Amino acid sequence: MPRSVNHVASRAKRKRILKLTRGYFGARKNVWTVAKNTWEKGLTYAYRDRRNKKRNFRALWIQRINAAARLEGMSYSKLMGGLTKAGIEINRKVLADLALNNPEAFKAIVEKVK
Repeated sequence: MPRSVNHVASRAKRKRILKLTRGYFGARKNVWTVAKNTWEKGLTYAYRDRRNKKRNFRALWIQRINAAARLEGMSYSKLMGGLTKAGIEINRKVLADLALNNPEAFKAIVEKVK
């Protein structure tokens, strides 16, 4: 009996992955094995960088808070320590947004800490 192979499904799978690799450089976009390996590696990078993104944003917020705090004559660590002592529960994301977009409100928070 002849061997039956589902060419429809296997071709569809290849087409789907080659469509996802469109725009890649060189053989990475059109050679099946290279494209598949590149696509799989891209998924691992995406997984890793979704976590790194959170780290990068936290670092950015800290830099912004530190810059704004130093304009008010206070360091970042003193400000954050003072916030906990004063019982002000505000996260770094909101604090950085205030420092950037609403300096008066940030100044009021720094005055409470002082």
